[in-house]
Amino acid sequence: MKILWSASLFLIGVTLVILTGCKKEGDVIAPSSTVTESKMAQGSHTDKYPADVAISWMNMQLQIMKTATGIANVAFCRPYAYSGITLYQSVLPGMPFYKSFVGQLTNMPAMPEAISSLKYYWPSSANAAMASILKKMYPATSAQNITSIDSLENVLSIEYSAAEDTATINRSIAFGRSVAQAVFDWSETDGYLHAADPYTPPVGPGLWVPTAPSFAPASEPYWGNLRVMVSGSGDNAQPGAPIPYSEDPNSAFYNMVKQVYDVSQTLTAAQTDQALYWRDVGPGVTTPGHYLSILEQLFVTEKPALDKAAAAYALCSISVFDAAISCWQTKYNFNLVRPITYITTVLGHTTWLPLLTTPAHPEYSSAHAVLSVANAVVLTQIFGDNYSFTDHTYDYLGYAPRAFTSFRALAEDAANSRLYAGIHYQPSIDVGITQGKTIANNIIHTLRFKK
Repeated sequence: MKILWSASLFLIGVTLVILTGCKKEGDVIAPSSTVTESKMAQGSHTDKYPADVAISWMNMQLQIMKTATGIANVAFCRPYAYSGITLYQSVLPGMPFYKSFVGQLTNMPAMPEAISSLKYYWPSSANAAMASILKKMYPATSAQNITSIDSLENVLSIEYSAAEDTATINRSIAFGRSVAQAVFDWSETDGYLHAADPYTPPVGPGLWVPTAPSFAPASEPYWGNLRVMVSGSGDNAQPGAPIPYSEDPNSAFYNMVKQVYDVSQTLTAAQTDQALYWRDVGPGVTTPGHYLSILEQLFVTEKPALDKAAAAYALCSISVFDAAISCWQTKYNFNLVRPITYITTVLGHTTWLPLLTTPAHPEYSSAHAVLSVANAVVLTQIFGDNYSFTDHTYDYLGYAPRAFTSFRALAEDAANSRLYAGIHYQPSIDVGITQGKTIANNIIHTLRFKK
């Protein structure tokens, strides 16, 4: 199947190019006539190389995500996003028609620049950059993972050393590491250090309280204060207030919660499988990791060049990062009670438990809906609409792969799984779908890749 970058990207300003297939009029944005070969670093263009180095490091990050401990699920958005940005900037000098993220991403400082008169080997730059940024973004990862990172970097370094002279390889490695350091230094100012500061949730009818079985305190209550990647990404994305709280059996709120209970009593095998597939934690690759896994599988199938892979990786990860911030703003603005609390105290089913453990944060809006739809919108822009895809993320757990006819269908599958899991109300899923679409479209309209 030959999938083109959507020609509609021209209309919305995300000037990306095709992943594979023949060029047709309207598929590719014409490069600026002011960009010349002399204005880029010497050596082959990034598009001369396959995305193998990106795929290798995506798989490495998935390994780290599977085994990470002590990190909130939402927090995995950070290493996903900053590694995507690092990859892009580390090979950007070999992409003469692409724009830097400097001046586009919020408060991003000047990045290292390659010396135009010198030669670089871009896979080496990417390899060094990704090894460095993953070590920095996962400082508490296991010794085994550190060894795996070093091993992968060394294996690829040996392979790449046969492609260019030693000076070029060393120069490329140094450049990649300098990009990783600059991106990491910038990441340290995004506010994440205060995301889990002490928090006292408001008290009152219909408000969130810690839930069984662990009754853990609120998770990352200030994540919504993190610096967004794309200024304005959250414009008009915040939903209105949820359905007014009520304990009246005739009220909309009562019946909204009762739907969760009723569904839990009649779960089909297919609905149970759906909920378990999108659990993503305990065990799993995390929710951001699931999106990373999907993108990696698409790269394996489509075999894009390194420049296209770097751009797609950056766009997808930035969208998920900003979507999480918007969602957490909603959660801790409204602090809506979770189904388990209402079902056990108001409906009177005192021993009821959801299929999946309730996450330790307020219910509204559904993060799986917001993030999955934001991811699906950008994937649709990259790979096209009605793209048939089978997700094999959880083959390693023995779960059957799930087939979809579009990325929209994939996102809806993930979003609706949370009703079957017993941890979200349908209206929270529905508003999350709209919220995710708005965020992704804001980013698509704002962030530009081509000069």
